Amino acid sequence: MKQLFTSESVSEGHPDKVADQISDAILDEMLTQDPDSRVAVETMVTTGLAVISGEVHTQAYVDVQETVRRVIKQIGYTKPTYRFDSESCGVLTTIHQQSSDIRQGVERGDVMGAGDQGLMFGYATNETPNLMPMAIQYAHDILRRLAVIRKEESTMPYLGPDSKSQITLEYENGKPKRIHTIVVSTQHDEGVQQTQIREDIKKYVLRELFDDRWIDNETILHVNPTGSFVIGGPHGDTGLTGRKIIVDTYGGKGGHGGGAFSGKDASKVDRSAAYAARQVAKTIVAAGLADECLVQLAYAIGIAEPVSVMVNSYGTGTVKDEMLAEAVMRIFDLTPAGIIRRLKLKDPIFQRTAAYGHFGREEFAWESLDYVDELRNIIA
Repeated sequence: MKQLFTSESVSEGHPDKVADQISDAILDEMLTQDPDSRVAVETMVTTGLAVISGEVHTQAYVDVQETVRRVIKQIGYTKPTYRFDSESCGVLTTIHQQSSDIRQGVERGDVMGAGDQGLMFGYATNETPNLMPMAIQYAHDILRRLAVIRKEESTMPYLGPDSKSQITLEYENGKPKRIHTIVVSTQHDEGVQQTQIREDIKKYVLRELFDDRWIDNETILHVNPTGSFVIGGPHGDTGLTGRKIIVDTYGGKGGHGGGAFSGKDASKVDRSAAYAARQVAKTIVAAGLADECLVQLAYAIGIAEPVSVMVNSYGTGTVKDEMLAEAVMRIFDLTPAGIIRRLKLKDPIFQRTAAYGHFGREEFAWESLDYVDELRNIIA
C-alpha cells in the first residue's frame, strides 16, 4: 500500500522564526545573568518594527534594543531594501512583572510546580539515524543548506534570509521509499531569473543532500511556485512568536499539545516537558523496544508530578505500552525540577533551538541516549 506524507520547514529568516529567535535571545540574556529567571516573552515583527512584550521575574537587566538588533543582524536582515533591518528598525518594549499568582504556584518551598497545565508530546521513529521523521528532517536539511550557501559561499549571492521548504515522501507498506515532491521557496534579489534559481537549487542544494535512492526522474520539484519572491521577511508578512509549532517539532507526525516553546523559561512545561517527552520517546526507540513511539505527558499548574504518562508504540513495541510507561516512570524524573536538572535547562541555550527544529540535533541534552541500557535492563 502506497501513501504520501508531507512536512514543511521554514528558515531562520521567516518572520515567525525571527520572532522566535528574538524571544529566545532575550530569555538567554536573562538566564545568563540570573539562572532562576521566570520568563514569558513574545515578539511581533513587521515592516520596520519589532515589538517585545511579556511577563518576567528576574534579577537580570537586559538591553532589549541591543539584543533585538543583534539577532536581526545574525539572521541576515542588514539591507535597507528588506524594509526590516538591524540598523533602522524600531524596537518597542512592553515587558512587565510576572503574575504573583503564577509565581506562587511554581515556587512552593522546595518543590517546583508546573508553570501551567497542559499536555505535551514527544516522538521518535527509526526512519532516520537521529530518530526523527524523515520528511521534516529533510525539509530542515534543505533550509540549513540554503543558510550555509547564503552566509558562507558565493554560489547563490542573490539569496535573501526568508525561505520555506516542503518534502512529500512516498511510503510503501509503512516505510519511506522515495521523495515524491520537493517545494522550495526562497527570497531573492530583484532581477534574478527563476530558471537560474531552479537550476542552482538543484545543483547546490539537492545534489548535495540527496542521492538517487531518494530522488528519481519522477520526483516533482517546485521552486518559487508564485514566480517571484523578492518581498519577504517581516516586510512581506508579520511574524509572531509561537506560530510554527509543527515546524518546531515533528512536521505533523506524532502529536503536539498546542503550546509553543520560544520565549518561555523551563518552568513552563510547554517547553521543558516537550523536551523530556522527546528524550523518553527517543530512548525507547533507540533501545530497540519500538520502531516508532509517541509519549504524552500532562500536568496541572502548581503540581510537580505529571498527572498522566502515556506511551504509544503504534503496535511496534516489543512489550506492551503499559509496561513501557511504567518503566519510564521508574527511570525518568518528570517533575519540572527534575527535567531542568537533567537537561540543564537553566543554561542559555535557547536561541539556538529557535530555528530548524528543536529536535534531532545532538547538541541538545534531550537528544542524549544516556538511559538506553537502564531501560533495556528494566524491560528485560
